[in-house]
Amino acid sequence: MAPSLDWVSTQELTLTSEDYSLLTDLYQLTMAACYTGEGVEQKWASFELFTRRLPDDFGYLIAMGLAQALEYLENLHFTPTQISALKATKIFTHAPETFWTLLELGHFTGDVWAVPEGTAVFANEPLLRVEAPLWQAQLIETYLLNTLNFQTLVATRAARIRDIAGPSAILLEFGTRRAFSPQSSLWAARAALAAGLDSTSNVLAALRLGSQPSGTMAHSLVMAIAAMEGTEDQAFTAFHRYFPGAPLLIDTYDTVAAAQRLAKKVQAGEMQLAGVRLDSGDLATLSQQVRSLLPEVKIFASGDLDEWEIARLKANKAEIDGYGLGTRLVTGTPVNGVYKIVEIEGIPVMKQSSGKATYPGRKQVFRRYAGNRVIKDSLGLMTETDAQPLLQLVMQQGKRLQPPDTLAQIRDRTTRSVASLPDTVRRLDNPISLPVEISPALQQLTEHSRGQGLGVSS
Repeated sequence: MAPSLDWVSTQELTLTSEDYSLLTDLYQLTMAACYTGEGVEQKWASFELFTRRLPDDFGYLIAMGLAQALEYLENLHFTPTQISALKATKIFTHAPETFWTLLELGHFTGDVWAVPEGTAVFANEPLLRVEAPLWQAQLIETYLLNTLNFQTLVATRAARIRDIAGPSAILLEFGTRRAFSPQSSLWAARAALAAGLDSTSNVLAALRLGSQPSGTMAHSLVMAIAAMEGTEDQAFTAFHRYFPGAPLLIDTYDTVAAAQRLAKKVQAGEMQLAGVRLDSGDLATLSQQVRSLLPEVKIFASGDLDEWEIARLKANKAEIDGYGLGTRLVTGTPVNGVYKIVEIEGIPVMKQSSGKATYPGRKQVFRRYAGNRVIKDSLGLMTETDAQPLLQLVMQQGKRLQPPDTLAQIRDRTTRSVASLPDTVRRLDNPISLPVEISPALQQLTEHSRGQGLGVSS
């Protein structure tokens, strides 16, 4: 039977910064206890976070989530209440007493190297490297993977959507209802805005990020007021009474008929209308019909849209000015980033498991350009010098070296990064990811480490 833990008996799972230390997989703590018992917990270790392969049909990834990762590291600590709760589990009965002292006094004191948010990256390229005492570098794996994997996924989808929709399209994130949790909905909104979308319907996220929330209305308002007052038009009138000129959702009953009635009112000067939203049906055909009736009104489309559907709509000459992105933006095939040790006490190490081998040693990603276009990436050792290095020192001795980038800065970096990629990398169908060359020095170290049998090179 599980122990009775008064500290968690409320069943409340709302996350605060005080909870960061315990938001980890159990084995991170048991390994930290083992390291402490063996006397190696303070040995200097390097871990790198990367993905072995890109999701299907992705030619690149857009790195995102660094700001939240660094904020987590700066706030990481264990409270007496949390330590008491861990002790009450009885899991750590045989852990050394020094383990508890470590947690009581511990906080993150290491260094972090990372690619700037909004940078395009490829398979096997580290998004981030942690250099810290072994127990610290181990403990933080879960949280770092959670934030970087998820935000990188959403940012990549958002960047691809912006690339396909074009710079003038209005793109709205409204995936809160489909995100995997309230916390993930906030991260999804941030990643989407940072990667090129214009606004979010998530009010908390928008206000926290200094953005203006955006949205229209739901079918329920139209149906409720129409049922009580008699017509769809009365629902529109009621909504405009409090939100003059706001976009209207016009597909609750008959899209074209609604557009015809609205067109008469607009032409007669009885109504100002900023936009209409279409959420169902043949969006390409309906948008063309609505455009002929309301030529000066912006047309928004929604309804399980993604980059492929937007491309199809554009190919069919849809008359759509903006898109609402929800389910397919904030869910889908995950970014399967991993976090692996690459060096301990100056000794390069590598995993040799079949299909999951890693490259040893602290690494750097070097990017070479021809004009403004990326032509080659190479993965080498930190001691090498080559073209433009992507990984930058962003945290030293547990403290950030500069304020976090603004969303506008990250959005601009994303735009430039995507534009710099070859067309074959950016295309939706059968993209060809940029090959990442392995430097001769890294290749030599890898072969030498593999020859050691345990993946360790002296």
